[in-house]
Amino acid sequence: MADNVNQDARTKEVLLLFDVDGTITPARKSIEKEMDIFLQSLRSKVSVGLVGGSDLNKIAEQTKPSHAGPFGGDIVESCVNRFDYVFAENGLVAYKNGQLIGRQSLLQHLGEDKLQTFINFCLAYMSDLRLPAKRGNFIEFRNGLINVCPVGRSCSQAEREEFNRYDQENQVRSKFIEELNRKFGPDGEQPLGLVYSIGGQISFDAFPRGWDKTFCLNFIDPQTREIHFFGDKTGQGGNDCEIFNDPRTIGHTVLSPSDTLAQLRALNLGET
Repeated sequence: MADNVNQDARTKEVLLLFDVDGTITPARKSIEKEMDIFLQSLRSKVSVGLVGGSDLNKIAEQTKPSHAGPFGGDIVESCVNRFDYVFAENGLVAYKNGQLIGRQSLLQHLGEDKLQTFINFCLAYMSDLRLPAKRGNFIEFRNGLINVCPVGRSCSQAEREEFNRYDQENQVRSKFIEELNRKFGPDGEQPLGLVYSIGGQISFDAFPRGWDKTFCLNFIDPQTREIHFFGDKTGQGGNDCEIFNDPRTIGHTVLSPSDTLAQLRALNLGET
């Protein structure tokens, strides 16, 4: 994949599409002033979009321009109007120019019986895990995916970071996914057609095959001739892997929000 933007392509025919966590914001933290100002300045030259696994409220909360002072109004409305595209839940909830243009339902796709079978298995598996800490909110049901969190999304920032270190050493999430594939994969007892993607520090997503971040590409204006994707989890098993490797995108692996800014500046698409 190429890692540079053509010098003559600084038009709305070019889309810069960003993962959220770890790419334009620190994990589960708010966008910083420098990044926010930079992204907004880019919109005079190219289209700018976001695609995240989180629901729309979480993406809106993380990208709220708090540095601008007390925030009034609806943060979701502000978010979808401050970017050309906003794709929540990998694009299962899709906005363009502030307007909802697509929505898919996992419940409708799987049905209640299969959904409960999957959730019950996850809860039983997690009940046997011994971790440095366990809190609450282990399963989060979203419109287009199920987020599974062994430590519990109610954990503190310190507990989040502690679990992340423990997971890197003990592969808690990877082993969990192996068990899910044995149970619900194509050769398992109850095939569900689900795939799994590790993102962020503490959880992983489960969703129907094909409902990864490449799903959002279905909503991109066909006049767009270059789509540059920036993400931090682009390796195998990461939730940016599929879209990073998709032939429709030019992929850029980043290490942090500061690295994202550095790469953007190297592409000469900086502030106006």
